[in-house]
Parts: sequence; C-alpha cells; structure tokens
Amino acid sequence: MAAILGKKLGMTQVFREDGTVVPVTVIEAGPCKVTAVRDAERDGYAAVQLAFGEVEERQLSKAELGHLKKAGASPSRHLAEFRDEDLGAEEGPKVGEDVTVAVFEAGQRVKVSGTSVGKGFQGGIKRHNFSRGPVSHGSHNVRAPGSIGASAFPGRVFKGQRMPGQLGNKRRTQRGLEIAEVDTERNLLLVKGSVPGSRNAVVEVRTDG
Repeated sequence: MAAILGKKLGMTQVFREDGTVVPVTVIEAGPCKVTAVRDAERDGYAAVQLAFGEVEERQLSKAELGHLKKAGASPSRHLAEFRDEDLGAEEGPKVGEDVTVAVFEAGQRVKVSGTSVGKGFQGGIKRHNFSRGPVSHGSHNVRAPGSIGASAFPGRVFKGQRMPGQLGNKRRTQRGLEIAEVDTERNLLLVKGSVPGSRNAVVEVRTDG
C-alpha cells in the first residue's frame, strides 16, 4: 500500500491529449520521513508512521522532538499512521527513509482523508436537505424543523434525530479517486475531482483497494 501526507493547495484543471478537460485537486505531498514502523507481533498491528509539515522546535514538546530526532526527522507538526496488514518486517519503508510522490503513478486509484470544511451552525434545510414549509396565507412555518417527536408515547425525542446543528468540520474520506498526474520535481499530486478539506488543509492519501 502506498500512502503519504500532504497539503491541499486548491483546484484547477488540466487538458488531456484528446482535448478533454479534467478538474483536479492539487496536493503538495511529502516528502515524508518514516518515524516509526509498527510490527504485528510487537505492537499488535502493522503500520507505518509518517511525519509532515516542518515547524520550529519551540512549537513542539521535548517528547515529540525526541521521537522525531530518533528517526532523523526534522521538527514536524503532523504525524499519521497508515495501517497495512500485508506489511512485513523485511519489506516496506524503514525508519528514517523518505516517502515521496514517486510511490504513486498516474491512473492509480486512491482515497483521500481530511477534515471537511466547517460551515458553523446550520438549520435542517441546509444540513439535512429538508424541504421548507408553505410561504403563503400567513404561514410562519417556512424554514422551521417542525415536529420532532410523538405525543404521550414515547413522550421524548429519540436520539439521533436530524436537527439543526454544526455542519462540517468532521473527518471524511473520499474513495475511488484517480490520480491524473504526478509531479516528482515539485512534490505534487493532481487528483481528479474534489477532496475533503479547505485550502492548505492536511490530507492523507493512500491507495484504494
């Protein structure tokens, strides 16, 4: 499994040889230093930990700096583990190695995880695609949620009822995306379509399937 951490720069479009226009999201991915390798026998699961996003030493704790220096990595803001049950002790990246966009290739299927754009407190129409009420004859039920429960039984509101509340700002994974281009010189991944997260947000890219 190929995986990497990156920063979402924004969206643009590329033209293919047949003249078709492809909307793409530009991700500045890596290079990421391998800071830890989890072993199934020792840790109970197999995974690779990557570091991304250089920061000043004063922004990290001594424990974080010690962990990174042990792997030969510069002070980094973000650490993420990518599980791979097929990862063996003799194969895959080792601690201290760099992971770049070269592990991906054009046409490859990937999934991208990130924190969706936060849109604050929203009503039921925007949050859950509810329909509005009538607006004529003096109706006051235009965008109100309406009834949220029954009468004597059950006499309460069930948990999980779709109601107004915070929209966005949650971890989301977009699957089935396709890599349009790989720019190894500038550490860029061009992913077809949109991915979760706002501009400059940190995202995780890994192979899908």
